[in-house]
Amino acid sequence: MISAGDSWGAGYVTDIAYIPGYYPNQSPLHLHLACLLGGVSGIDITPDTALSYLELGCGHGFGALVLAASNPVWQVTGIDFNPAHIAAARELAAEAGIGNATFIEADLASLAGGPLSRDVPAVDVATMHGLWSWVADPVREGIVALLDSKVRPGGVVQMSYNALPGWQSAMGMQRLLREAGQRLATRSDRQAEAGAETVRALAAANAGHLRGGAFLQSLVERLGAHNRAYLAHEYMTTAWRPCFHADVVAALAGAKLDWVASAQLIENFTTLMLGDEALKILGRFDDAIMRELVKDMCLNRPLRQDVFVRGARRLSNGERDAVLSEVMLALLCPPDKFEWEFEVPTGKADLDRSFFGPIVEALGEAPRRVRDLLDLPKLQRRGSPGEVIGMLVGTQQVTRILAPATEPDARVRRLNEAAARRFVRIDNLSNSAALATSGTGAPLSCPMLDLFVASKLQGSPAPDAAAWANALGADRPEAERHRLQTFINRLMNERAPIWRRLGALPSASNAL
Repeated sequence: MISAGDSWGAGYVTDIAYIPGYYPNQSPLHLHLACLLGGVSGIDITPDTALSYLELGCGHGFGALVLAASNPVWQVTGIDFNPAHIAAARELAAEAGIGNATFIEADLASLAGGPLSRDVPAVDVATMHGLWSWVADPVREGIVALLDSKVRPGGVVQMSYNALPGWQSAMGMQRLLREAGQRLATRSDRQAEAGAETVRALAAANAGHLRGGAFLQSLVERLGAHNRAYLAHEYMTTAWRPCFHADVVAALAGAKLDWVASAQLIENFTTLMLGDEALKILGRFDDAIMRELVKDMCLNRPLRQDVFVRGARRLSNGERDAVLSEVMLALLCPPDKFEWEFEVPTGKADLDRSFFGPIVEALGEAPRRVRDLLDLPKLQRRGSPGEVIGMLVGTQQVTRILAPATEPDARVRRLNEAAARRFVRIDNLSNSAALATSGTGAPLSCPMLDLFVASKLQGSPAPDAAAWANALGADRPEAERHRLQTFINRLMNERAPIWRRLGALPSASNAL
């Protein structure tokens, strides 16, 4: 059996739409930080910067739209192969009244050399999430050609992809899932479900290969919990291939792109990634690509999030620190919920409370620039701008913003409400989403449940957690609806003040 979309999809899943989502590492504000931590200048962004942003494989366009709504002076373009995705993205943009986002249906294998390429503007930032891992060689070549023709000198490109050797142990599992699914069902989501059930059954029968390392075992265990649309797009495409970092770097060199850093900011701090003996071996090499191969062999990371620059301009440490010092940061959690310990490949890392404690306390009062945080009188030692940003933004407890928030404008309110209506369901409440904001330039990454609650708070002067839980979980048992009500109450108490402070909801004085 084959999927319904194979007649024109050339082996790519087209009969099932991809899940909507927002990935904060695709934000140009975040990518600028990654470039600076990698020692290059990146893109300087101010509230008035008329930045041009391109997302390849944009799906429903949700990520592109929250960036466009949060940054009305930007020009945002999304491209996808699936016309159903583009139709949905255009409808959502029209419903929210977002005029600075354009969505194009195109085959990336031929776009760069075809007439549609005239509709794609020159861009400062281009991103793609997962796409490279799922497409055939002609599409990869077309991506490189498009980046070569459209990314401006000094422009930034972000690419996340399934990486080797981290995925090596699970390649057999993916092949089994796809082959079994194609023989047991027709539609791609049903194929994925049938293939996943075959994998779980063989794992229960103690199949030798499926008793592999921790990563493989975790994948097998999570198969039953994943959305079927995610499983279909992740595992059912014919061209599915994880890649070595060095091969991706060699491919993107065709667009004059230099690898500069990881979009996972913590990964740029090598002493947190490797033990002492591995660091000694790493020290044998000056070549950055070889050093990344050593790190990949040690970390076994299955997903890489690489940042490239078209013409990297190297900075001295002093130049880098001067730029980082001007970055404005905002706290994403209540200060009393801040987590001081976090997992890294070398074990557990503890943030120094004598240094970071006063910083978190100050950020709990209001967003601050890094230079002001480093001048706080309560600091017990000197620190660097890179340390502050790397640890706080890298642990996803702080975000970069361009300016203090303003009251949510009409586009932000309409997009958040429309996205909640379209995307939130009882079975996807933990999926990745985001709230558009006004003033800060930074959407607030969150689960779907947060998007639902924020949209309800925006439209209701009298919050009613019980009614909202009953409506969302209408077909679920009473005990589950009660748990959902508890979660909603917690979000209103802990998260809503942050949404108001960072421009996703009206401030308390304007809430009614």
